[in-house]
Amino acid sequence: MTAEQRLRREQVRMRAADRFAEGATDVQVAAEFRVSLMSAGRWRRALENGGRQALVSKGAGGAVCKLDDAQLAHLEQVLEAGPMTYGWPDQCRTLARIAEVIEKVFKVGYTLGGVCYLLHRLGWSWQAPARRTAERDEQAIAGWKDEQWPIIKGWRRSKGHGSASKTRPGRP
Repeated sequence: MTAEQRLRREQVRMRAADRFAEGATDVQVAAEFRVSLMSAGRWRRALENGGRQALVSKGAGGAVCKLDDAQLAHLEQVLEAGPMTYGWPDQCRTLARIAEVIEKVFKVGYTLGGVCYLLHRLGWSWQAPARRTAERDEQAIAGWKDEQWPIIKGWRRSKGHGSASKTRPGRP
């Protein structure tokens, strides 16, 4: 969340504090500011326990990134080089492998969730590999579907007149 967004939310909490001071209930504040009843109740309790200072924004949440901007740029170059550069025989980039590379190159440990968050921050997204063998023969597959599959499948013959409805069978 940006600083501007945090400031806007803080202003909403301060206006809610004014309404609580006027005697408004949690339900009224929740409806007026279009927030959940739980949020309104949390704001009221914070106001009662810590005053208006308790409603002030505490800044950006979450952990600070362990890599600086130069390291993030270097990480992108490392990822572009591909998994084979770091000893994996295939082209699969898994979170565990990327965490290992970050550990080797930058001497910084990341959890798998942290690696996922970091990759999204860099603009990388999850990709599903096409699981097809290199030896795949499309013509042989098409021929098998046309010739062999109908023989294996066979014809299903109904015993009588049928209907698509399970509750209303067809008439003879």
